[in-house]
Amino acid sequence: MNARDRLPFFVYGTLRPGERNHDLFLRGRTTAERPAVLPGARLYEGPGYPYAVDDPGGPVAVTGEAVTATPEEYRRLLSALDQLEEYTGRPGHPDNLYERVVRDIVLEDGTSVRAWVYVAAEHMARELRARGTPVDGGDWRAGVTGRLPG
Repeated sequence: MNARDRLPFFVYGTLRPGERNHDLFLRGRTTAERPAVLPGARLYEGPGYPYAVDDPGGPVAVTGEAVTATPEEYRRLLSALDQLEEYTGRPGHPDNLYERVVRDIVLEDGTSVRAWVYVAAEHMARELRARGTPVDGGDWRAGVTGRLPG
């Protein structure tokens, strides 16, 4: 895998700095962690973690960080995050809880970059759109009810 193929990851829940999975998965494996937003998506509460759901043209963006993995850790981190997010590596597979997709995110300086984002798999997205609880303002840290201590 060459450097051009190594996209940053956009994290918006338990992988954000200070959250419970950040140290388990990201500490020592990154070269940069920068504030960013994911436009065209809505954030929903989950059972102790959030789900981003595509919402093209929607009024809200999801708040998170763009995380750049170290070159030597990239493949292992990609595999570990796929497992954490219950993504089989096969888009559209019925066992996927999330799908890993490429999206444009916007860094705090206004720069747009392509990144890997784990969004709710379609069966989850349908359920969330119908009966889910949106996270006001798109920032999971801003006080989500029912959130597990991290």
